[in-house]
Amino acid sequence: MMQTEDIRIGSKGLGGFLTVPDKARGLIIFAHGSGSSRHSPRNAYAARSFERLGFATLLFDLLTEHEAGDRRNVFDIALLAKRVVLAVDWARQQTRLQNLPVGVFGASTGGGAALAAAAASPHIRAVVSRGGRPDLAGAALPHVRAPSLLIVGGNDREVLALNEAAAARMTCEHRISVVPDAGHLFEEPGTLDKVLALSGAWFSKHLAPAGRETIPLPMADRAEAGMLLARALSAHEFKAPVIYALPRGGVPVARPIAEALNAPLDILMVRKIGVPWQPEVAAASVVDGEGAEIVNNDPVMRATGLNAGKIAELAKPELEEIERRRSLYLPGREPVRAEGRTAILVDDGIATGTSMKAAILAVRKRRPAKIVVAVPVAAPDTLHAIGTMVDDAIVLAAPERFGAVGSYYRDFHQLSDDEVIQLLQQPLVGEE
Repeated sequence: MMQTEDIRIGSKGLGGFLTVPDKARGLIIFAHGSGSSRHSPRNAYAARSFERLGFATLLFDLLTEHEAGDRRNVFDIALLAKRVVLAVDWARQQTRLQNLPVGVFGASTGGGAALAAAAASPHIRAVVSRGGRPDLAGAALPHVRAPSLLIVGGNDREVLALNEAAAARMTCEHRISVVPDAGHLFEEPGTLDKVLALSGAWFSKHLAPAGRETIPLPMADRAEAGMLLARALSAHEFKAPVIYALPRGGVPVARPIAEALNAPLDILMVRKIGVPWQPEVAAASVVDGEGAEIVNNDPVMRATGLNAGKIAELAKPELEEIERRRSLYLPGREPVRAEGRTAILVDDGIATGTSMKAAILAVRKRRPAKIVVAVPVAAPDTLHAIGTMVDDAIVLAAPERFGAVGSYYRDFHQLSDDEVIQLLQQPLVGEE
């Protein structure tokens, strides 16, 4: 279990909380907002999220208690930025931290301080501003070199305008992400988790790029698996990505990925066409999307004597079920075309791979630029077979003695239609 320790920084003894996981991938330093401190529950919650991604975290007080009593200091961005740089330099003097790439997570006025610090220190590799005031960094903005993500609540219109004006002055890699229906503090249900999914992916991309990797098992649930996959996928550059989730289980995994990659989210339903006298044996599969595709299992068809006409007849009820589910999950929404794009196929795991293989074959006919499979966990033999069918396969874990997919999750409950509908119909971060 990770231990959090009290530390003191600089000659003024600024108090801080340092947590370092085993094999830390980087260090994220928090720059809190006005009226806050290292004791902020929201920042503590954020720190735990980053630690699960393998990052060390440092929450510290930007001001002494005496200094914080003077409101002028609370908005003195130059002073606050110097304190952030002080923390960065302190970390570089600690043996266990000195080789870790550093990112800064700033909130409110801390967002401006984080950017000003990044302009002053070459050791800051990435910045995330949460509901921040980057405009307060002023003349430092054009000098920021670290890739910077500015996250703003959709209902925080005044601060959004200030972020847009500040971004126009920045020359480094930067992006504004808007969290729908969120206010300045992201107190609305689920909105802070969206912020953390975006932030974790940004830090992972710029501090600790990772492709195929191993993670501790079991995972908490499909949402955590999606956040971990988003981290891995963010290390890659994809041409016009579109995320296709295989429902139901693939939907909660796919949503954080779509948000992190700023990509549209669609579903790709696969229905098995069983041999009439042995329904558990798949003679073919029906895959929906731009147009329903029937993917034949030729060896089974030859062995059973089923022809294309019979398969087409057996497919009719499956096509009706696909149409019913699409109308239920995504009423009135046209499927997202794959042509010329990177099609990223997502599920909660792969055991035999029957559904995923059918999905790959169907999507290939739609002329995407690339096909990528992204799953949290997969059976090694199946992963090898699928890997030969696609341009890349991003898999977090492939245990040698593979069990049921559900055994690699602490929470693997059967998703209801209502849960899927909520995940698909709620606007993604950045959508208007």
